[in-house]
Amino acid sequence: MNNIIKITKSSRSNVSNVDFDNIPFGRTFSDHMFEADYINGEWTNFEIKPFDRISIHPANLALHYGQSIFEGMKASLSINGDPLFFRPEQHSIRMNASARRMCMPEFPQEVFLDAIHKLVAIEKEWIPKKKGSALYIRPFMFANGEFIGVKESDTYKFIIFTGPVGPYYAKPVSLIAEEHYVRAAVGGVGEAKAAGNYAASLLPARLAKEKGYDQILWLDAVEHKYVQEVGTMNIFFVIDGKVLTPKTDGAILKGITRKTVLQLLEDKGIETIEELIDINDIVEAHKAGLLQEVFGTGTAAVVSHVSKIMYRDTLIELPPVENRKVGPMIKETIDGLRAGTIEDRHNWIVPVKQLVNV
Repeated sequence: MNNIIKITKSSRSNVSNVDFDNIPFGRTFSDHMFEADYINGEWTNFEIKPFDRISIHPANLALHYGQSIFEGMKASLSINGDPLFFRPEQHSIRMNASARRMCMPEFPQEVFLDAIHKLVAIEKEWIPKKKGSALYIRPFMFANGEFIGVKESDTYKFIIFTGPVGPYYAKPVSLIAEEHYVRAAVGGVGEAKAAGNYAASLLPARLAKEKGYDQILWLDAVEHKYVQEVGTMNIFFVIDGKVLTPKTDGAILKGITRKTVLQLLEDKGIETIEELIDINDIVEAHKAGLLQEVFGTGTAAVVSHVSKIMYRDTLIELPPVENRKVGPMIKETIDGLRAGTIEDRHNWIVPVKQLVNV
């Protein structure tokens, strides 16, 4: 396999047309993208080129049978203006885990990392300087076979594109626990970042919004009582000074921010528990005055505070953010690591390698 990435620069940048003080999430895209093809059992055609539409056949297998996965990651600026990544290798590892579950070829980690370094170095001017904003990076892979038949594809397309984003949730979110629809079951594809998982969540999410809530709090598929995650985040509960989060059992996404939070809590000496969490126990903790915080974590949201949770006829209202300790501490720590104002004891921060003579 030839790992050399061909680079074709855009003749004109659109960065000057962007209002960096008002960036809608996921609607603004930068000048270039990385592309690769899986043909005859190997990855080839590595290229960074001007951002453009892609052409696919009407019989494209991803459109008919759903072989499509993705990742989400960010590049931000330190206080010195240097572009950097946060745990980039973890995104490659998780993407390949998704690929294995969806019967797709793994993408070489060394090419993945080389591609994001080169792409972000080219797009450095697209990284917002405003606190809480970042350059969002979207790697994705889809079946590119051109035939109809329920089987894995023989060809695949891998693409990475980027775009500046502001905060995903600008204020605390409200949740409603869902007892009818389910996100995932053990043995299913809940642990993979598969496109179909998110398609299946759209109707319940719309129904939740019609009831006045921002997101779904998913419960398990069997007993409909064990907390799994939120539509776009893993979930954490602070009860009587301890932090609880659902254990990953094959139905819950292994969030990279979740993994980071668990390590930070350990560093701070805060007791954490990963276990099955019964929603009724959350209700009882609230009634007893022991439920101190609820927050979600994810690449897009980083840390998002939960304002209230509706379960059946019980409304759990959480304390205001200014009265919380754990969630704000986690958010400030991650932001500080990315800014370079807090010591990176775990080598999570990876400076973007600069290109020369491109």
